Amino acid sequence: MADEIQIIQPEQVEKLLTNKEDVCLIDVREDEEVQAGKIPEAIHIRLSEIPERYQELDIDKNYIMICRSGRRSEKAAEFLQDRGFKVKNMVGGMIKWRGRVE
Repeated sequence: MADEIQIIQPEQVEKLLTNKEDVCLIDVREDEEVQAGKIPEAIHIRLSEIPERYQELDIDKNYIMICRSGRRSEKAAEFLQDRGFKVKNMVGGMIKWRGRVE
């Protein structure tokens, strides 16, 4: 069985960004969801594109996966973790996010 996906709270993500920590955010929502607002630092890669685009990512970086509620981002996190990436899932997703959006 695969290791459990580590989770991170939205407030913790906001703190990492405030402290300019070296972390990469990936928003896996659909285009229209992202147009309604995304975290400025986040890279947008739809969940359906992760299997063909994950090679673009740097395996040495730490990733935080984001979606609307935390379900799709958990799937994306599992996919990446199975391929050796260091990932966390932002629980509650953008529903719980209180930080800046663009």
